[in-house]
Amino acid sequence: MGIQNTLKALSDPTRREILNLLKKGRLSAGEIVEKFPVTGASISRHLSVLKDADLIRDKREGKFIYYELNTSVLEEIMLWLGDLKGDNNEIQ
Repeated sequence: MGIQNTLKALSDPTRREILNLLKKGRLSAGEIVEKFPVTGASISRHLSVLKDADLIRDKREGKFIYYELNTSVLEEIMLWLGDLKGDNNEIQ
């Protein structure tokens, strides 16, 4: 895994929109597919990339699979970006 997979996953606008949907709470795969004008197979691939980057988690309940954000990875990325940016007081 690592930051390279995370940044790759975040580079796609559809995947970023899926993350935006999931910040409101967990959704089933079908609920996610309904939000996009692409095939279910395409959304399935996007979900797989997000899952491989550990940005989302899935849980099977009966015949449905529900997806939710993995906020710990997002927090790690935010901390890394903050460190990369540095302290604004140091810029002269």
